[in-house]
Amino acid sequence: MPSSTPHALMVCTGNLCRSPMAEALARDYAARRSIPLEVRSASVMGLNGNPAHRNTIAVMKEVDLDLSTHRAQPVTDELVAWADYILVMEIGHASALRDRHPGSEDKIMMLGTFGRTLEIPDPIGFWKRPFRTSRELIRRCVEGFVDQLPPQR
Repeated sequence: MPSSTPHALMVCTGNLCRSPMAEALARDYAARRSIPLEVRSASVMGLNGNPAHRNTIAVMKEVDLDLSTHRAQPVTDELVAWADYILVMEIGHASALRDRHPGSEDKIMMLGTFGRTLEIPDPIGFWKRPFRTSRELIRRCVEGFVDQLPPQR
């Protein structure tokens, strides 16, 4: 039985760029719309304790969202069980989750499909401009996701 407040887990490769952006943007958008939603993010690569990429922190600060205290965490069985929705950035993330967490298939969705795309490219290794592009694509996608959540009783 799903909890009264939906739980969304945002997943990317390292939990350094895209999934922390998605977590913060979804939490902010849901709060501004008074839509109940708990959001976390995690890494399929298994990183633990790493801070968000400096460009992630910088481009999120531009939209008044602070990721300076973010620390990467791996996807765990506990996080998969907690989540009602698992939103991934790439097809490979979905495959990795299905392989490592049997039974998670029905929860996994491509975040990009909520913004009329499929995958959300990883900006790591680039200057700030691709991070801004990713942020705006992720913003559009998380808004589409949040807007389709069923009304809460």
